[in-house]
Amino acid sequence: MMDRYLLHLAIADLLLLFTFPFWAKAASDGWIFKDFMCKVVNSMYKINFYGCSLLLTCISFDRYVTVVQAMKAKTCKRRWFLRSRLMCLAVWLTSVSLCIPEIIYSQSTQVGDITVCKIMYPPNVSVIFSVTVLALKVIIGFFFPLLVMVICYTLIINTLLQAKRFQKQKSLKIITMIITAFLLSQFPYNIVLLVKAINTYTEVVHSCQAANQLDIGLQVTQSIAFLHSCLNPFLYVFAGERFRMALGRMMQSCGCCWSRGQEHSSVCDSQEHSSNCSFAMLGRRRVRNSLILNTHWTSSVMSPPCKVIL
Repeated sequence: MMDRYLLHLAIADLLLLFTFPFWAKAASDGWIFKDFMCKVVNSMYKINFYGCSLLLTCISFDRYVTVVQAMKAKTCKRRWFLRSRLMCLAVWLTSVSLCIPEIIYSQSTQVGDITVCKIMYPPNVSVIFSVTVLALKVIIGFFFPLLVMVICYTLIINTLLQAKRFQKQKSLKIITMIITAFLLSQFPYNIVLLVKAINTYTEVVHSCQAANQLDIGLQVTQSIAFLHSCLNPFLYVFAGERFRMALGRMMQSCGCCWSRGQEHSSVCDSQEHSSNCSFAMLGRRRVRNSLILNTHWTSSVMSPPCKVIL
């Protein structure tokens, strides 16, 4: 289940990062692409942005089931695995549903001297609809994942504190990092979205200067929120012991293969005109025997023992 969630999280993060060059070009020279690309890019990065938050919610729940409900997860493994497929499907459908306004109403428009790509509601769309869309994005994209993460990780911490023979300190440290990173990156952006939704409904902000400051705040906090996609690999993959062990085995295997290749080539080079070179290439067992017999010839060119330090 965890592998599936991490795969979908990686896809969402990479697709989100794929849209950044378009926004970098738009920030530099304005939106130079067509309305179709405006709809595609604007909706794609929002879909993947909310997909990331909801997938982090699924990962939190999966860790809760694995740690707190360990016996139940073990006995109903196939059922939980099927549910993980449905959860991933529900995440993507929910993300697309939240971004239907971007798909329909995103367009390039002239603002002052530059062209920008943004969502533009037509006059016949009510204010209540736009406020509802913003409120749903804040609730489903931030407050709901935060609530689930806090509840799941609180129960996990409680279980870990009662457990014996477990690396509690490391696990608690990783959980603290996950919740802190989510709060610091997502909280400012969603608060600004909430303020914008309230202002859209009540029209408290009347001056252009205040409206510009709100837009600048939205852009800055949005950039901070996007930074979380770059932190996800470190928080959810690289910090895992299983991943580090698998990476270590892979590096060790590649290192040993490279080392053996060097040994093969050195034997062949040192005995280019002898029959031992063809003998050394016949098989792994014969190569080892050949290297043992010819140690005094190859000691000056042999690679050091294969070691990987993580």
